[in-house]
Amino acid sequence: MTYKTIVVHLDTSERAHPRLEFALRLAKQFDAHLTGVFAVFTPDPRSLYVMAGTAEYYGTHEQLRAERRGALERLFHAELRRAGVAGEWIAVDAPASLAVPQRGRCADLIIASQDDPHDPESYVGDFFPENLIMSAGRPVLLVPYASNVTSSGAHVMVAWDGSREATRAVHDALPFMRAAKNTTVVTVNGERGEPRVRIPGADIATLIARHGVNVEVKDIEVGRDASIGDALLSQVSAIGADLLVTGAYGHARWQQLVMGGATRTILRSMTVPVLMSH
Repeated sequence: MTYKTIVVHLDTSERAHPRLEFALRLAKQFDAHLTGVFAVFTPDPRSLYVMAGTAEYYGTHEQLRAERRGALERLFHAELRRAGVAGEWIAVDAPASLAVPQRGRCADLIIASQDDPHDPESYVGDFFPENLIMSAGRPVLLVPYASNVTSSGAHVMVAWDGSREATRAVHDALPFMRAAKNTTVVTVNGERGEPRVRIPGADIATLIARHGVNVEVKDIEVGRDASIGDALLSQVSAIGADLLVTGAYGHARWQQLVMGGATRTILRSMTVPVLMSH
């Protein structure tokens, strides 16, 4: 398996350009077709009459958004030509939470951004990254907003707990691991149901190694009340990993999306790109 079709979500946020550059590098690396899906948040026109001033606000910013969209589209085509990458630009009027998963289901990898609370233009819908991961059915590579990512995948860290979600993530990330210099499988307090006489993570590391990957295993201990998400992110920094691979845990309860504690922490505090699968 490799990535031959990559979808990247683009919008009018400040991080759209760096996200595009990141996607182009990966498309070049894997000789993949790159589809740029431009989708932003567009309020229901009826709501503009409810709150005073909102219609004027969105009217003022409509021209700015149009200018940013045009500039990004021109940049997209120019960078495709420069990099020698095949691709296409798709602008949709539908909500990003619907359009991006729909386009992503016909891709090998989806690239999107972590929520940026400091940039209103990055808002394309409530819990967009979470909904994308849970609904697309494909691996999602999230780019952190707080760092300038220039490369990804030289040292891959896999968060392993033996779950279905972690298993999906491992197999979805194999192209990155095959290209990496090092891969570290990290378990926290061993694996679920795994006898302590065995080395936690050894079985999945053996599978990964059979794909020609240089892999090692590390088990970290945390207290009962400690945050597993924080422990994993600390380990990313400690070993110098530049890509975190993890399963995404969550479910729908009534009409509310409920994410697992470690998943919430990673989505909120990630410092390197994170590949998540559900």
